Amino acid sequence: MTKKEIEERKFRPASQEAADARLRVETPQTNSAAYRLAFQDTEFLLREDLRPVRFQLELLKPQLLMDEAKIESTFVFYGSARIPEPEQAQARIDAATTPEQKRIAENLAKKARYYDEARKLARIAAQYPVNAAGCRHFVVCSGGGPSIMEAANRGAADAGAQTIGMNIVLPHEQSPNRFVTPELSFQFHYFALRKMHFLLRARALAVFPGGFGTFDEMFELLTLIQTGKMKPIPVLLFGREFWTRVVDFEALADEGVISPSDLNLLTWVETAEDAWEAVQTFYQDSEAPGCG
Repeated sequence: MTKKEIEERKFRPASQEAADARLRVETPQTNSAAYRLAFQDTEFLLREDLRPVRFQLELLKPQLLMDEAKIESTFVFYGSARIPEPEQAQARIDAATTPEQKRIAENLAKKARYYDEARKLARIAAQYPVNAAGCRHFVVCSGGGPSIMEAANRGAADAGAQTIGMNIVLPHEQSPNRFVTPELSFQFHYFALRKMHFLLRARALAVFPGGFGTFDEMFELLTLIQTGKMKPIPVLLFGREFWTRVVDFEALADEGVISPSDLNLLTWVETAEDAWEAVQTFYQDSEAPGCG
């Protein structure tokens, strides 16, 4: 809506009504929660009955802000929040106080190179040109946390590009990494809505070694593509040695619980250059993405 359209509309904007409502005269009636405007009443919005409304708000807010930022498509990064960047790997090994802690620190250190690959791939994707209409494609998007997520946002920031972070409220304290563009730093209550936003604009997706969260997000994506609920996009798996150790994809096909062709949904890569080449190959016969 243009400024002129706003000025010409017949009804006062909600923001003005909300401001006036705060100037109420103090009486027993106006101090009652019942008197608050519904959209200013946090306790009301948090009622169990209002869950469908909260779903809608959590879907709508990031959608509108990304529309306003002219973000047409994203390059999504999934991966562990525990893999250290290479410069920190040895320090974590040295800080281990038990053989078990040292073994785990050493295992994570072996995967530290993926921090650099995620950062490099994000930097490449972030340099995809903005078109004449100002629309952005392959905008780097992560879960907004540390490790692989930080590497992705950091790589985009290296290129001077905007980058998205989609954090989730958790019982333990956590906050967005410092490389997320503040205006594109979102926080979610519902995992389902967060996962939906990861995929609504996804034009490519890189999956690095990770745990339950990474598994959850990756397998939901694969299921959506497998069942035809979502058009195929490049699904780039970094770390074949890791993934084939923790998931026997071939055995799933051998057991008949997936089709052999489902294995083609995965593209194995080890470097950022290989990943970006796979994305280019996937879209080589497609027109350059536009707006809308």
